[in-house]
Amino acid sequence: MKINTLGNTGIKVSRMCFGSLTIGPLQKNKTLLESREIIAAALDYGVNFFDTADLYNNYDHLRAAIQMQQDAVIATKSYDYTAAGVRSSLSRALTELGRDYVDLYLLHEQESRKTIEGHWEAIEALIGEKQAGKVRAIGISTHRVEGVYGANLFPELDVIHPLINLTGIGIEDGTAEEMAAAIHEAKKLGKGIYGMKPLGGGNLLSQKQASFEFVLNNDDLDAIAIGVQSVNEVRYNVKKFNGNMIPEDLEAAVSNAPKTLHISDWCSGCGECVNRCNQQALTLIDGKARVDQTKCVLCCYCSSACKDFCIKVI
Repeated sequence: MKINTLGNTGIKVSRMCFGSLTIGPLQKNKTLLESREIIAAALDYGVNFFDTADLYNNYDHLRAAIQMQQDAVIATKSYDYTAAGVRSSLSRALTELGRDYVDLYLLHEQESRKTIEGHWEAIEALIGEKQAGKVRAIGISTHRVEGVYGANLFPELDVIHPLINLTGIGIEDGTAEEMAAAIHEAKKLGKGIYGMKPLGGGNLLSQKQASFEFVLNNDDLDAIAIGVQSVNEVRYNVKKFNGNMIPEDLEAAVSNAPKTLHISDWCSGCGECVNRCNQQALTLIDGKARVDQTKCVLCCYCSSACKDFCIKVI
């Protein structure tokens, strides 16, 4: 596995970052034993970089990575906007990870310069925690082009975790090309960049080869976080990242693994996905979209109608 330095941070990370949301309670809800097996496989294949968040409630799963490899790089995120909130969330992360520091601490889903400025109390607290040695680098995650450009204005922010994929699905304010241009400017400033959602939350599985090529050919990305839910997916993704051929049996095992449509809790109930679904698999119940898995054919037409990127294939 190729190892890159994350911008100017000096932190060495595997190009493949293990996206842990999928194994946690918000999605596949793997047991600790199952997660440990998947994480162990990633470590065995040279993956040292793991992404999580306060919201994911899976620090106990990631603790296994640290126990197996002390120098594993852990990135976490929170929605905090106050100093007290940051300190509380960081304390929880350190306690549940069983560690004296986290490598990266990001403010989750920042939208622009204005939202970054609105969270400046939290950023100042993170600067203090960095100086105290409890955090190695700080930054933001974002689904917006303006979020990247906003972060570029602040030298205090070391790392940006932007959404980037072939079609731009999930980017709230622009195209994949516009996001790539913003990332390029960030890279020139020495920001560490690790992308997210290269397969569009599973919505681009039908364009898997092209989607991998799109992100892996972008040299501005120091690393790319990709969700995994099995040892086979670890093996598959590592081979993709390394440019190796995929054996037929592995291709079949990954392609034929059961998948379901997943609708996140923050669904606003706008109904656009229901209108888009030709299979009548979606309905609105109590103000939220719900899926009838017996009718869903995973065509992913619904996801393109969701302005809040609530719909994933897991």
